[in-house]
Amino acid sequence: MDAKKKYEHLLELLRKHQRLAVAFSSGVDSTFLLYAAREALGDQVLALTARSAFFPDREGREASAFCREYGIRHLVVQYDVLKIAGIADNPPDRCYLCKRALFERFLTVARQEGIECVAEGSNLDDLGDYRPGLRAISELGILSPLREAELTKAQIRRLSREFGLATWEKPSFACLASRFVHGEPLTGERLRMVAEAEEMLRSLGFVQFRVRIHADMARIEVLPEQFERMLDPKIRMNVTERMHSLGFSYVSMDLDGYRTGSMNPRPAEG
Repeated sequence: MDAKKKYEHLLELLRKHQRLAVAFSSGVDSTFLLYAAREALGDQVLALTARSAFFPDREGREASAFCREYGIRHLVVQYDVLKIAGIADNPPDRCYLCKRALFERFLTVARQEGIECVAEGSNLDDLGDYRPGLRAISELGILSPLREAELTKAQIRRLSREFGLATWEKPSFACLASRFVHGEPLTGERLRMVAEAEEMLRSLGFVQFRVRIHADMARIEVLPEQFERMLDPKIRMNVTERMHSLGFSYVSMDLDGYRTGSMNPRPAEG
């Protein structure tokens, strides 16, 4: 099925609900889902955005701006993620614990608003990645309309461009906790260090990147085509000085370049 037919199927799925709450992070997928829900259900859509230490304030500002532009009612849900049992220890199932608590909170807020169903924006490609959070979503009965419509990331970007959504070329983003090795404790201060380090890279013109944390070392991943930019003497000095000022003792560049899931557990070799 081509992307346009999948989108029509998505609208049909969404129209089965009189009212719907959408978990909205302002990323590519959740923006596309919220846009489709607005088209399908009009003003019977509520956007829910979490404010927590795992996401930069910039993402929240972009979420609010989108909802204002499209006239979508938007609630920001305060979420003290580090107080959830086990999260700060950063176990391998951290994403499950986090998503379980977050979507329980979203369900409570939605029902207080008279809405029974909450939808989230994972796409078909997410089924092939290590995403323990999807188990929590399944357990709670959260809707995943993009997956149900079998929309891939590439199709979502292409349709987003056709619909004039600025997020069509927005770089992929995952929560800041994904920058840490499992078992390495998470604190508000260390998450802030990562957020400020990545904001600095963005200001220097890097497009898709991550700052991964290994104890007091920062491992920077950028796209291979931007290696030369990173190694420009002025850029390199700017980056290292800023990283050290944030509290990192060592700064390295990963020669594999940017890749998703580089902190995920690796399958055992047979």
